[in-house]
Amino acid sequence: MEPCQLDNFRCWFDSYTQRFFCEDEYVNAHLRLKQEHTRRTCEEILYLAERLALDESQKRIAEVVALLHDIGRFPQFAEYRTFNDARSVDHARLSVEILRGEGALDALRREERLWVETAIEHHSRRSLPAGLNGQAMLFAKLIRDADKLDIFRVVVELHQRRREDPDEFSFETDLPEEPEVSPEVIETVMNEQLVEYRKLRTLNDMRLCQIGWVYDMNFAAALERLRERGHLDTLFAYLPQTADVTNIREKIRGYVEARLEDAASRELPRSPTHRPANTVVRPGPNSR
Repeated sequence: MEPCQLDNFRCWFDSYTQRFFCEDEYVNAHLRLKQEHTRRTCEEILYLAERLALDESQKRIAEVVALLHDIGRFPQFAEYRTFNDARSVDHARLSVEILRGEGALDALRREERLWVETAIEHHSRRSLPAGLNGQAMLFAKLIRDADKLDIFRVVVELHQRRREDPDEFSFETDLPEEPEVSPEVIETVMNEQLVEYRKLRTLNDMRLCQIGWVYDMNFAAALERLRERGHLDTLFAYLPQTADVTNIREKIRGYVEARLEDAASRELPRSPTHRPANTVVRPGPNSR
């Protein structure tokens, strides 16, 4: 991919998303949230690409994937006033349909277009499809990690705003603020599995579900970034401090540390002036 093509994609994104702003400030606020999420996801994916020592063309493709991964969110919210795919439309699939219908990716080489479409289509799936490999797998894993890194930021900020002033909190929430965490959600996270959204009953369930995303992080650099920002600790602080939650917190911390230590042990020796690319972290036995 050439540098000029990336500039064209940025212009297309701005032009396309602007179509959905209207006189309804509730809608506009959510659209701005997605624009900001997109910008930060681009930053996250470029950080990961740099740590992995990808070449310049790969970095540009990765940025295009991040730039366009949520393009379906804009017509989704404008029409349905929700980001809940179950109550509206699959936003990942819609994103690919939009890109094809608009011819947005036509300037790319065929294999580049397939890499971008595949990564976008699967960025929010519960797991990646069997048989995915090579560059398609690389970009799919990159966007899944980059997306989660910024979603952690978003949810932490929204939870803080909700707690500070619930009466002024205007963003969409589907789950009630109740003190308990569902036993099924606790068991799933303790078993190092991802929680299905349909099983969430409270905001605490959602918080623990999001904490459990560590089992689906692919790159050591992403886990390091997540740990450094303290988002897991912040989410844990919102949960009831029960024995179950304490056990999960210790398990999650141990899981993250073990994966980072494993990644560090497999890095090549380096000189003081050379910083090697980060490594892909091997998922745990139950990770998705």
